[in-house]
Amino acid sequence: MFTDSATMLRRNLRHAMRYPSMTASVVAVPIMMLLLFNYVFGGAIGNGIAGAPAGGGDYLGYLVPGILLLTIGSASMPVAVAICTDLTEGIVARFRTMAIARASVLTGHVIGNVIQTVVSLVIVLAVAVAMGFRTSAGFGDWLLAAAVLLLLTLGLSWFSAALGQVSKTPEGASNVVLPMTFLLPFLSSAFVPLDSMPAGIRWFAEYQPFTAVIETLRGLLAGTPIGWYGWGAIGWGAGITVLGYFWSKRLFNREPTR
Repeated sequence: MFTDSATMLRRNLRHAMRYPSMTASVVAVPIMMLLLFNYVFGGAIGNGIAGAPAGGGDYLGYLVPGILLLTIGSASMPVAVAICTDLTEGIVARFRTMAIARASVLTGHVIGNVIQTVVSLVIVLAVAVAMGFRTSAGFGDWLLAAAVLLLLTLGLSWFSAALGQVSKTPEGASNVVLPMTFLLPFLSSAFVPLDSMPAGIRWFAEYQPFTAVIETLRGLLAGTPIGWYGWGAIGWGAGITVLGYFWSKRLFNREPTR
């Protein structure tokens, strides 16, 4: 199982290196959003949240946790497209006839996506630091922040693997993950405080998974109160991981219909 998964991982990483356009777009979108919101909208929005607990007048510090989550959301698209492409092009049918562990095909895709997402997060964070992002977080805080990000990355990777299997075409797979890529990040506390939203939207934004992770990251990196968001981030991350893992395996082990 381990050897087969490592082989599939090498295959997927080589594909990513040969066709880097999608990987580059995963990094480019969050960086563009970081530049746009900080330099174009940052003055107006930052003044409006100057008194907010996580803001303190430093909008870049408020913005970065949300952009990191946007990076994870954007990075969930390639794994869905890649799995759907393998299914539609017939390579998975060949894998099914070979003496390899079935789960290794999915595991290779997911681990490869996690690696690419981590690289994307590092690049986005480096850009943020170059723009002036600073934090008083200690080593332990950074470890906890990395663990929270990694857990959500793993969960969304498995969930996207399932979405890629239910999609009929690679184009459809790229669209089906759009709620994770754009909708949830924008309907969260990524860009503005929750108390600035209308009541109905505020309720949804407060209890959806991205907000819990964003507020946990803000607490770890900026020292603001975390409250229940820490447990919420762990619960959402673990729940999405378990759901995505078992859903993906069930879909992959069913009789092929393509």
